[in-house]
Amino acid sequence: MQTIGVGMIGSGFMGLTYSEVIARHASGCHLAAVTGGRRATQLAADYGVAAEPTVDALLARDDVQAVVLATPDQDRLELTLKAAAAGKHVLAEKPMAPTVAQCDEMIAACQAAKVNLAVVKTERFRKITRKAKELIDAGDLGPIQMLRTVSAFPLPLAKEIFADRQWMGDPKGGGLFMGMASHNTDFLRWLTGKNAVQVFAHATTYSDLPGPPLSVMAQILFEGNIMTQMWITAELPNPSLPSSEVRFQVFGRDAMIDLENFEYLDVGKGEKWERIYTPERFDYLKEPKSPIRLFPHIGVIQEFIDSIREQRPPKIGGAEGRAAVEICEACLISARVGHAVSLPLLTLPKS
Repeated sequence: MQTIGVGMIGSGFMGLTYSEVIARHASGCHLAAVTGGRRATQLAADYGVAAEPTVDALLARDDVQAVVLATPDQDRLELTLKAAAAGKHVLAEKPMAPTVAQCDEMIAACQAAKVNLAVVKTERFRKITRKAKELIDAGDLGPIQMLRTVSAFPLPLAKEIFADRQWMGDPKGGGLFMGMASHNTDFLRWLTGKNAVQVFAHATTYSDLPGPPLSVMAQILFEGNIMTQMWITAELPNPSLPSSEVRFQVFGRDAMIDLENFEYLDVGKGEKWERIYTPERFDYLKEPKSPIRLFPHIGVIQEFIDSIREQRPPKIGGAEGRAAVEICEACLISARVGHAVSLPLLTLPKS
């Protein structure tokens, strides 16, 4: 089969990330064109491809069979509808969209157009997280009973992010909360192999940054009576917490896992803790093209491209993206109404 021409919509940090992966790492594909964002012209020039003035112009290209939506989440519904109508396969960054209702529209549009809809879930492709999943699936921990996850950033870093990405303050989007929590909620589902059935949360913003809440604490109950705590915040003082950027703790009947994405994977069993895996080091900001950093992103792109070439649904499709958003949205709903929210959330069809 011919290589898949990919159009990049978005030219920020993740637009750069996926352009590098498509151009130099993934097989069976090539970068065809770039549009969107103030860096689009330079990004296209860096990879020797066309810089299109509009999304419509990119979608009209015959050499583009698929698009990557490296855009603000509040724009992804409109872009997916356009891409599907043009017969292009879609890979949406996380969170898939700010609401379940928008996710449902994206799924329906791609199904009607018979194009693939995949969602970025890098946590499923890291070497360290795959090792944790292997231990759980092998039964080393016994039946899973409880989990705890923390993603915590210092407020000065959040202010830097908002200064560069002002769209995160748009109340129509999921903001920094969903940008962070959609990783955690998907990973909880993937580790347990279960769906969430109830959410109770508190949410607030302690600083003067705009947009959705920046600090959320939630209790999430999964099928099989698996209890989970999730704490998401971008409002800690410096130096923040050690080993808490993306941290997961899994408690089984027989053993425990303590995992920090970029630091360690420890297993506690019997009378001791043992370090099972230490990931390779890289500088996230200074080495954006480091193969170590790009490894999970290569996995995301390769699976998306393979699904198109093999004419099959993507392994991490719209339903998986929707489920992660659903838990996040349930947190915000629960915080607003002041009581637990049952899942699944039901959305009414448009009249």
